[in-house]
Amino acid sequence: MAEISLKEVALIVGVVAACYWNSLFCGFVFDDVSAILDNKDLHPSTPLKNLFQNDFWGTPMSEERSHKSYRPLTVLTFRFNYLFSELNAVSYHFLNLIFHGVVCVVFLKVCKLFLDNQSSIVASLLFAVHPIHTEAVTGVVGRAELLSSIFFLAAFLSYTKSKGPDNTIVWTPIALTVFLVAVATLCKEQGITVVGICCVYEVFIAQGYTLPVLWDTAVQILRGKGSIPFSMLQTLLKLIVLMFSTLLLVVVRVQVIQSQLPVFTRFDNPAAVSPSPARQLTFNYLLPVNAWLLLNPSELCCDWTMGTIPLVESLLDIRNVATLTFFCFLGSLTVFSLRYPGDSSKTVLMALCLIVLPFIPASNLFFPVGFVVAERVLYVPSMGFCILVAHGWKKLSNKSSMLRKISWVCLAVVLFTHALKTLHRNWDWESEYTLFMSALKVNKNNAKLWNNVGHALENEKNFERALQFFIQATQVQPDDIGAHMNVGRTYKNLNKTKEAEKSYMIAKSLMPQIIPGKKYAARVAPNHLNVYINLANLIRANESRLEEADQLYRQAISMRPDFKQAYISRGELLLKMNKPLKAKEAYLRALELDRTNADLWYNLAIVYIELKDPTEALKNFNQALELNPMHKLALFNSALLMQESGNAQLRPEAKQRLLNYVKEEPQDANGYFNLGMLAMDDKKDTEAEAWMKKAIKLQPNFRSALFNLALLYSQTAKELMALPILEDLLKYYPDHTKGLILKGDILMNQKKDIVGAKKCFEKILELDPNNVQGKHNLCVVYFEERDLIKAEKCLVETLALAPHEEYIQRHLNIVRSKIASLSAPEQSSVPADDTATAAAEEKKKIQNSKEVKNEQKSSRTTAGNNKGRSKNKKQAEKNSMEKKETPKKSTKEIKDIEKKRVAALKRLEEIERILNGE
Repeated sequence: MAEISLKEVALIVGVVAACYWNSLFCGFVFDDVSAILDNKDLHPSTPLKNLFQNDFWGTPMSEERSHKSYRPLTVLTFRFNYLFSELNAVSYHFLNLIFHGVVCVVFLKVCKLFLDNQSSIVASLLFAVHPIHTEAVTGVVGRAELLSSIFFLAAFLSYTKSKGPDNTIVWTPIALTVFLVAVATLCKEQGITVVGICCVYEVFIAQGYTLPVLWDTAVQILRGKGSIPFSMLQTLLKLIVLMFSTLLLVVVRVQVIQSQLPVFTRFDNPAAVSPSPARQLTFNYLLPVNAWLLLNPSELCCDWTMGTIPLVESLLDIRNVATLTFFCFLGSLTVFSLRYPGDSSKTVLMALCLIVLPFIPASNLFFPVGFVVAERVLYVPSMGFCILVAHGWKKLSNKSSMLRKISWVCLAVVLFTHALKTLHRNWDWESEYTLFMSALKVNKNNAKLWNNVGHALENEKNFERALQFFIQATQVQPDDIGAHMNVGRTYKNLNKTKEAEKSYMIAKSLMPQIIPGKKYAARVAPNHLNVYINLANLIRANESRLEEADQLYRQAISMRPDFKQAYISRGELLLKMNKPLKAKEAYLRALELDRTNADLWYNLAIVYIELKDPTEALKNFNQALELNPMHKLALFNSALLMQESGNAQLRPEAKQRLLNYVKEEPQDANGYFNLGMLAMDDKKDTEAEAWMKKAIKLQPNFRSALFNLALLYSQTAKELMALPILEDLLKYYPDHTKGLILKGDILMNQKKDIVGAKKCFEKILELDPNNVQGKHNLCVVYFEERDLIKAEKCLVETLALAPHEEYIQRHLNIVRSKIASLSAPEQSSVPADDTATAAAEEKKKIQNSKEVKNEQKSSRTTAGNNKGRSKNKKQAEKNSMEKKETPKKSTKEIKDIEKKRVAALKRLEEIERILNGE
């Protein structure tokens, strides 16, 4: 086996880098979205075992909707990318580029088994630059082809070392081959076909048999005129080992897919559901189509499904000529390679094996696949094509000096044009829009392409233009259910509900009718069932049509009892219909189908909250977080539930969950606000202030954050700092009653601004004339203004609003006693120190005025804190009986009362926030 020099490696790697450097600037497009962006198996939080239980797209293999593409090792490399750079597309494309370079170098080593050094380099260069490979290299999901090819070629190289001196068997390379075949198969299914290539190599290359020799030997044995040669017995033994190991791999693979083939529709592969002879004629015609793509890769398309290639429905179709020509050419090469000995025939034979055998799983000849033509599946077959071209080029260049020059010029032109085409084709994969627009230039009869351009525009919020492409898709393929669903969804995004409903109804009318005893999913794509979900979601916005929406959900469930999304959507509707018990049943049924779905556990927790069962709700939140530790909604709502429970032991965990939430959602002010509330509960005022400010910075009109920050300042003796916060609050929410109360209280007690306080309380009464707190505080203002008559009238009106509030009656009595004392006739014999007496009376009036204010503070505390009511009432009664000589309250006592007051207001605001859903 010829070795590869460092110069050859440098040449190959340099050419690969020159052709694919611009792929690093491409994003995630087409199938990358499902395999990378939407695949939870890439996340470190997902257990590694899930990679071996799910398909390539992250769907459990046990589910009917699974694509049955079992490639766990490829997904594992995606996971490594995610671990290194999360969803930065550059690292994914860079690793693909490296893998393609490795394949090219290993392919060069394989070529040297059958070609001379110069021809091997030509074949490897042609393989490196061939434009057909852009889908496998530049498309991230094409990594399955790259990885499988590496182990595919490695397995073959290992097998070539299994022949020892004197034709003995070396078992170590065979064992290694079996292992590498298994690894290649775990990267992509076609890896198992290398076993067939090893068998052909063993018989026709290693042992040097030709078809006539084998035929003569078989005839002699059958006639009893000879026995099986020992060398042939050894060959049979090696082949039996290979075939047995292959059979074992096939059995394991069948067990993995649970003996179920994936479900495809006529839109994915129209010929697969066509009657004879259209099915056979079309499938055979696809073979020359693929061969033409290798010969002339000028018009490449990322999607060849639906109407791209019309069915060949008649023997008279002119395209049958291409099929006949292809089989004649392939047959002649096969006869030449099997019948005649010599190095040339061996080279052709191995090239044909590399073309044919790896392509068989994608050929539709033995079982249908989910596509018509796919350029990426030509990655390995193109190796055989490149060997044939290089071999033919060498034969031609050896004919004469003139032909040698022409062959070199042609080779240079082919390599240069292919490299330019590859470089240009890479830019098509820059975004979904560029990719599908390039495809439409090649093929305008594929509704899927029109749909995909619409999706790309839809993702950019360009709904008007997206609608044009979706409508075009319905015109190209009028029976395309998905296209009509796309039109309906876009109309909904444009707030055109009538048009949306009409489009959904058209899509619904195209659905097959229910046939008793027949599986629905076997006749239509499972995602088409979403038409019932989408239509129900649309009409349930109308409260009068909730029952109609429920009927649609139930219809979807009757068609497919394992339709998980229908149960989920129905559960949401039942909650809206105030039927939490039925919603609970729906979610429990969905959990029977999928207990690993964190969203389901979260939804069930919401149901338990509606059922007033916070303990069970928290258990379900925890279950959701066990499955997905960074489930944002579960983190946030479980933290709120812990906070509202009042259990101080749960606060540290609640805080950690909120910290995780703001890490995932750094722009959501609600997370910072609730962190602030937790800090307030823990008496961590500085921390609470920082969190509240962060929330307000993100959302300047955050009602609860503004009020609670003002409240925090008020209870920490920073009342003047609270005023500008309250000004902002009232600027956004002029009718915020508690904000007005707090502002008026600060103005009256801290700034001595009676006029400003009076405006606040009058504003409250404008909004709500029956607000007892506001009216009582206005009475206090009148008392401060020495307008006792007005204060008395005000208190009488307040008492009428709340006749059972004793403190109002006591305050009214105090005011009336003041009025009586001031209106009593003066004594005729006034003492000489009457000025001092008047001053004392004035002092008594002020003292009594403060008592009323203190009582007002106590009455506001009882509004949200019943526990402190009896204590504060007794204190008020004590104050009302005190004489003028009674000393004033201490500063400490006043602060205690203030703390109780703001704590009550805080709790009131919390209750309001919960009720308002802030």
